Parts: sequence; C-alpha cells; structure tokens
Amino acid sequence: MKHKISILFIALLFILVAGCSDGPKPDPTIKEYMKNWQSMKFDKMYSMLSDKSKKEMTKDEFAKKYSAIYDGINAQNISITPVIPKEEPDPDMNGNVTYTYKVKMDTLAGPIQYKHKIKMAEQEKDDKKKWFVKWDYSQIFPGMEKGDKVRVQTNKAKRGEILDRNGNGLAVNGMAEQIGIVPQELPGNGDDSKQQLAKALGINKEVIDNALNSSWVKPGYFVPIKTIAEDDPRLKKILKIKGISSQSIETRVYPYKEAASHLTGFVQPIKAEELEKLKSEGYQSTDVIGRRGLEKFYEKQLRGKNGGLIRIVDEGENEKRAVAKKEAIDGKPVKLNIDMYLQRNLYNQMNKDVGTASAINPVTGEVLALVNSPGFDPNDFALGILGSRYQQLEKNPKQPLLNRFAYTFAPGSTFKPITAAIGLETNKLNPNKEVAISGKKWQKDKSWDKKFVTRVTEVPSVNVNLEKALIYSDNIYFAQAALAIGKEKMVKGAEKFGFNENMPFDLDFENSSLTKEDIDSEGMLADTGYGQGRVEMNILHLGLSYTPFINNGDLIAPKLVKEENPKPKIWKENVVSPETATRIRSSLVKVVEDKRGTGYNPPLKGIKLAGKTGTAELKSKVGEKGKENGWFVAFNQKQPNLLISMMIEDVQDKGGSHYVVPKVKKTFKTYMKEKPLH
Repeated sequence: MKHKISILFIALLFILVAGCSDGPKPDPTIKEYMKNWQSMKFDKMYSMLSDKSKKEMTKDEFAKKYSAIYDGINAQNISITPVIPKEEPDPDMNGNVTYTYKVKMDTLAGPIQYKHKIKMAEQEKDDKKKWFVKWDYSQIFPGMEKGDKVRVQTNKAKRGEILDRNGNGLAVNGMAEQIGIVPQELPGNGDDSKQQLAKALGINKEVIDNALNSSWVKPGYFVPIKTIAEDDPRLKKILKIKGISSQSIETRVYPYKEAASHLTGFVQPIKAEELEKLKSEGYQSTDVIGRRGLEKFYEKQLRGKNGGLIRIVDEGENEKRAVAKKEAIDGKPVKLNIDMYLQRNLYNQMNKDVGTASAINPVTGEVLALVNSPGFDPNDFALGILGSRYQQLEKNPKQPLLNRFAYTFAPGSTFKPITAAIGLETNKLNPNKEVAISGKKWQKDKSWDKKFVTRVTEVPSVNVNLEKALIYSDNIYFAQAALAIGKEKMVKGAEKFGFNENMPFDLDFENSSLTKEDIDSEGMLADTGYGQGRVEMNILHLGLSYTPFINNGDLIAPKLVKEENPKPKIWKENVVSPETATRIRSSLVKVVEDKRGTGYNPPLKGIKLAGKTGTAELKSKVGEKGKENGWFVAFNQKQPNLLISMMIEDVQDKGGSHYVVPKVKKTFKTYMKEKPLH
C-alpha cells in the first residue's frame, strides 16, 4: 500500500513541475526590474511589485523615496545586474523564488558595491499568472528596515588659495558675516526693523519679506538675508537694529579687491544648468565654481574633492551602519610669479585712469603684474552681488568689468623698435643712413590724396638716422621704413615676434595681429610702420616683444606660476641677431636717458632705464581727430629684472604718452629702491 502511495505522490509532483515549466519564468521579470532600477525609472519598478509589497507605500512615496536618496547621495554610474543561474532556482515553501543581484554606483562618499537577495512571487493578474517582486526596505540598502533613514553628510574640501611670489594671498579662504533675522525676535510687526535693514543693505524690503515667508521658516529659525564682508563698515550699524543678528560663515576673500580683480576673477555658487553638466565630476548644489580669471582657469586644481559619509540610522537617529565614507581632499594652492606689491603699486599709479599694464622679468619671463584699471571688488560677486550694483558696474562708462589686459590695441610708437628690427634683419634699413625729412607732414605722392603721415613733434634735424628716429619717435621715418620693407616681409617679420599665434601662457589673451589682409594699401603699410593702421597688440605681448633686445635676440616665454629655480624658457629663438638687438637697445637707452628723448621727462635719479613711448590715435576716417591712447614700455638697463608696459586711454588732453611716462618711472623708483625684487 505504501509503495502505491509513493508512486502516486511522485506522479503528482511530476505533473506539478511539468505544469510550472509551462508557465512564465521569473528571469525576464527580474531582468526588466533591474533594468528599470538602473535607469532610475522608479514608477516602472513600482508597477512590478507584488500586491503585498505595494501595501508598504504608495507609488508616489516609493518613487520619491528612491529619488530623494539617490539624489542625496549623488548616485552616478549606477550598475544593477541580476545573477541568473544556469538552472532556475527552486521555489521555497511559499512558492517564492530568490535571486542574487549586484549593485555598483559612485556616490559623494565614494563607490558603493554590494550583493543582496531579492524574492520573486507568482500571482494572478488579468487571469494570467505573472511574476512580481517582493520588495522590502533592505532593497534600498542591505540592513535597512521600516522606519530607518539614510543620512548623508558632505565633508567640504577647502579650496586651494591663490598666492603671490611672496606668499601674500590674492584669493584666500576667510570668514564673512551672514546677516539674518530670527522672526520671533523682531519687535512688534517687525516692519520698522526690516525697513532699516533694507536701507542699510541697499535692498528692497520685499526681498526680506520673501525670505521670511519661505515655506521652511519657523519663528525660532535664523533666516539669512545677505552676506557681507567681516570688515564691512555697515556691520556695527546693522547689528544695532532690533531683531537683526549675524552668523560667521566661511567664504572666499579677495584682500586686494580692485587691484587684482581681473587677475583673480571670483567664485560664485554653481548654477543648476552647470550642475547638470558637471555632476559627474563630483560637483554638488552647494558648491562654488570659478567664474573668471585665475579662479576659473585653475578651477580643477583649486576646488579639491569633497568627501562624504552615508549612514543608515534608526527612528531614534542611532547609527546602524555606515554605507560609504570618503575623506575630503583639499584643493591645491597656486603660487604665482605675481608680486602684489608691484601689482598694487601699478594700480595706484593708474588711479582713476582707464587702461592696463603688465610687468615681467625680461630675462626669466616671470610675469610680475597684470593690471586693469578701473577694477571691481570681486568680494561683491563672491558674497552675492546685488542686481542694482551689477547694473552700476555694467553702465559705468569706464567699463570696470572689461578686462583690458586680455585684449589688443594699436600700440602706437612702441611698435617702432619692431619695425626697426625687421628693417635691419631684412637689410631694408641702413641704421647709419641719414634720411632727409623736413616738415611735420609727408605723403609718398599725390596718389595718396588726403592721406598724410604726421610727426607728433618737429624733429630739429632735417637728416634723420635710425637712432634719431627712435629718440624723437619720428612717424615719417618709420612710415618710409615700412614701405621699404614691404608688406610680405613686414608681416613675416612680425610673426617672428609672435604675432598671429597663441601666446604660450596660462590665461586666455587675444592674439597680437598683423596680417597681409590687414595691410590693404600703401598708406596702411606706412601707418603700420609706426604702430597705427591695423596692427594690434596685447599689453603682455608688447612687453615680451622687447625681450629679444635684452636677450641677444631670443623672445622669452611668459611664466605665470612660480618655480623654485626659474629658468628662462624661450618662445622663439634668434628673432633678431645679437648685433640688431644691441643696436636697438642702445637707441632705447637714449629714448629715456638722453634729454632729447621722448621718454626723458621727468628724469629719474639712481635708476637707468631704456624704453619707448607711444601715442596711438583712434579714428575711423582720414582727417578726423580721434581719441588717443598713451603708451610707455621701459626696463632697467643694469642687470634687467623688470620691464613694465603701460597703456592709458584718452590722453589726448593730458599730454599723450608724456602722461604715462611719470607713472611708470614712479613705479620703478618705488619698487626697485624700496622693495627690490626677490
């Protein structure tokens, strides 16, 4: 009898298994579920849950929970794959099938990787048997239970500081005061205090009201209104207003303000559209990002990498386990060749003028200063600039937001040494030959119609050689020299000096330019000879273009970042011969040291300089009177270690380049006598 029962049981079991094998398999369902999970399609995941699992939470709650956690941990590169065995797993006593799956993802606290189990249950739906996922809280993270929460802590990396050659901070990590209101501390209805605060901060009262009416605000909460500098003179007055308080917060500080504003740039909170593009690089919504200047250029080096901690806590906020942990890696500092003593000195010399200046060591190529005048206070931007303040800067006719040292301008007579060098190198200019030139105006012939080349000052001698032409800055001599050189050789010669190509430098500059297309007539070629026409140079390249006259013909490459043992790096070798370099340098000495020279006044005692002045007239057509930009390039003769180039706009009523010369000379005097370069 027992034997018959056993045979009957085996037969029934065979029928059951055979019946199961004909039904739907769980493999496709688990694969699809994992695929939706990996793609973060949480709504579709929910639709694949068993009826019992759906009772744990609604579809909306399910999707929001996953989204909040994955967004909070900054989940990236998510990989979720089921481990499908060769043979279908056996059902348990309840008919559930268990699979293993693997999870990999990158998070703000580092990579997370684990294996876990998931159960599948078969149930009838629409008169058909289908497989569904038996979900529980451990599917979010292993070990999680109902009532547990995922807590995320970001460990902010400190931003690397930007330092000058002597360790002075151009952009540093400091503190600011966040002005705010605790609603329950306002007297009465608070209108009087809010009105006083609005006036002190230069904002509308509505800004304060909107902040206080935010959904998260409670009577005892501190509500931030505006962040100001620690040393802001308004702070004492503001804190006397009833109900107003402040909190110290970390922020980026720019101690030199306007003097280095275009060099440093500034940081600001990252925008939503930027975060969308940069999230994969570890940026978070609370991060700042470099907007302009060095802050932007060295962003990757300066910003460092945030760390983080992801924990599972119970309902009492007791930690159950750490899911992932990563230490923050602080950003690296950037130490520059810039000398802020010199930078600020140049800025102060330019005072309220509009212009730009650069300073280099002409032997090593170290860039010692890059100045733009006027500047702006980058702290305003880092702390959150008001719209009204930004509009003031934008509408200012002096354009303080325009970074002039990155742009090009007609260099005027400071280009004449380059013309002279090209003429000597092409044998189109005999330096000793005296050219007979009389009067203040000259034209090649009547075909020039109303086109004339005009001398800025009357040259006392009719016979002019190269040295006299540089001393007196004779436009006619250099116009004739350019015509003798010719368009092709003029452009080719300029390109040996670095024109029409990218300067080998960290920051972006507009290229100095002189092309064949620019020189479309004889008159334009003549104008090019004395730095007018369409020849354009940026202020840094102008200074670099004089280095062949100091370095036996080699054009030095500019270096912004400080090196322990700086060695010269050559941008272009043998731009001119040593003989040409010596001859032009000798003439540049006389431009400044000879009483006849355009760069002589005011004489400077104790420091012997060489250099060249220049006045570039800006006009749209022949015959009209235009605005003038004044230029001066100078370097110390004995063991040259400082070369300054300066341009100031609108000097037509200030004496042209003679307005610029004293400013450069005062900088040499102050810098080299009171603080020698080190």
